[in-house]
Amino acid sequence: MTAGAPHPTLPEELLLLCFDPVSGRKLMRTGHASAYGVAGAVLAELRLAGRVVEERGRVQVTNPLPPDDPLLATAVASLQQPGQDAKRGGPRTARWVRSASRRLEEACLARLAEQGALRMETRRFLGLIPYQHSSLGPVNLTTAARERFELARRGGFADPRARALAALASAIGISGALCPGWGRRTERQAMRRLIRTDWAARAVHKNVMSDSADGGGG
Repeated sequence: MTAGAPHPTLPEELLLLCFDPVSGRKLMRTGHASAYGVAGAVLAELRLAGRVVEERGRVQVTNPLPPDDPLLATAVASLQQPGQDAKRGGPRTARWVRSASRRLEEACLARLAEQGALRMETRRFLGLIPYQHSSLGPVNLTTAARERFELARRGGFADPRARALAALASAIGISGALCPGWGRRTERQAMRRLIRTDWAARAVHKNVMSDSADGGGG
């Protein structure tokens, strides 16, 4: 982090952890795991701020006032859209994570690109289908994110924000990159157990596993 720079939001922090600080490449090359993770991190951020809860598998907004952060405000508005979901107590958590994931990740990637942390470029699959390719930019925020994660790990993920980040990181499958090696398997197992107690991370993991069962989702 540069002097005076704002602390990353939880979705930004998770995205920063998705990039290798040495190679500059994204850890997951295909699929939508990181996008699901961003959507889950947005829910976790709102939960930590006391704005949402989960009841019977549905997200309920407890504070309808839009947050100052535009990304979070967009999410709150999406969670309050009228319709059958609203009548039933809110959208189903896993379904909302899937439906909101791509636009939230795109917005989060754009924010990090504006800070210089990422570089975005349009490429074409098979020379025809355009897609956005992301890699690390000139401003190194990833190393600091890794250091913060390591500090939280050494402290046993003692605070709720650290536990949420660890659960989300495990849910999208990057715990091996953050805690590599056979000797740290117990730490990865501990991170995996955190998913069970975090409803946002469970919704993310459900979507990741659903894509895996379907043969990908690239």
